[in-house]
Amino acid sequence: MGGFSWIHWVVVLLIVVLVFGTKKLRNIGSDLGGAVKGFKDGMRDGSSSAANADAATPPPQQVTGNKAGSDANTVDVETKTKS
Repeated sequence: MGGFSWIHWVVVLLIVVLVFGTKKLRNIGSDLGGAVKGFKDGMRDGSSSAANADAATPPPQQVTGNKAGSDANTVDVETKTKS
């Protein structure tokens, strides 16, 4: 009462095999296994390539403007004090 015995699971398995067939169930199993393997490979490649990319590229440098050609009214990262 409340739980399934092993006989119930055998009957369910037989019904599933009759509905889908063994060939289709085998294909579903291999497709699922291939998808899991591809996911694991992608996670491993993604983490190693991200670590390699961080170590290989230096951090970006600060961009500075050309002060000789700048407008007199433009203030670039400097504060002016009244004297």
